[in-house]
Amino acid sequence: MTYDPAFGRGFVAGRTHLPGEVAGHAREMIISGEVRPGDYLRVDVLRDALGVSNTPVREGLFILQSEGFVRRVPRRGFVVESFTREDLRDLFWAQSQLAGELAARAAKRITSEQLARLEANLEHYEKAYASSDSEALAHLGHLFHREINLAADSHRLALLLGSIVKQLPNRFYTAITGQVEGTRQAHPELLAALRNRQSQKVRTLMADHLLEGADHLIESLEQRGVWNP
Repeated sequence: MTYDPAFGRGFVAGRTHLPGEVAGHAREMIISGEVRPGDYLRVDVLRDALGVSNTPVREGLFILQSEGFVRRVPRRGFVVESFTREDLRDLFWAQSQLAGELAARAAKRITSEQLARLEANLEHYEKAYASSDSEALAHLGHLFHREINLAADSHRLALLLGSIVKQLPNRFYTAITGQVEGTRQAHPELLAALRNRQSQKVRTLMADHLLEGADHLIESLEQRGVWNP
């Protein structure tokens, strides 16, 4: 799993950063409720699941420790820490603020070529929706945000956004109830505001869109019983 800060998500592009791939896999296991607080993440299980050696697994777990997802217990391994609804909302709130600022800057700087690519993205998204291509829907959704982040031409701010977004789930994007429908409504509105250079409106639309995603995700996780005793 490689991270492109302008992309807004992780994506597979060759196994160039194995510890990051391990961290991403284990992070989504935690957020999805596949493992629960108090469970131990075993190095051998992650090693075999991802087909890597012990070293990148340990390094990936140390990444998660720095993010507060796990803690190391001497001579026992890494145990999953609690992960609450408020923790998840905090991540999405931070994402929404930075992404909103990037979108506002993009409204002032976006080119006609970039607008054309966003328009084409929406057309491809509708085709993927019609064919129920979940992989394409996730990819196109991320590309839409990447194009806006690039148009903002604010590399440092995009890097800050990246440090937050990498902690959010990506693997089950289209399985989140309401996520795809919300995207189909929000992205055309964002494009229209970008085309009209409405920076404040774009900021609000982007923040609302991402916070709505938090609501969809939390509802899906509640249905999975993630926070059940």
